[in-house]
Amino acid sequence: MRRGIFGTPIVPAFNAVTAKLIDVPLLGNVVRRNLVTISYVGRRSGKTFTTPVNYRRVGDEIVIRVGLPVAKNWWRNFLGGGGPITLRLNGTDRTGHAVATRDGQGQVTVAVKLDDGQA
Repeated sequence: MRRGIFGTPIVPAFNAVTAKLIDVPLLGNVVRRNLVTISYVGRRSGKTFTTPVNYRRVGDEIVIRVGLPVAKNWWRNFLGGGGPITLRLNGTDRTGHAVATRDGQGQVTVAVKLDDGQA
């Protein structure tokens, strides 16, 4: 189901560079304002995946809007009842429960409720 640039080797390379920017001194502080790495276990493969995503905080939730969701698969792991997720926020791994929803226009949002004591 990969389409366009998302089916090429460019994306994993770009994601690797982007994820490393989070830890760069000085620059990392700017990047971390809107970027977080998420880790999750694929429902079908059982493999652990890590990818950088844009996010924002809304109250005690982390909200991830998925750009071009038809070209991506990771968010499908959180459909229905959702599933466990780990976010690397400000240099610390935080666990939570993520649920993906799709609106009438096809936009996908993943809402993450962090586990107790991790807000």
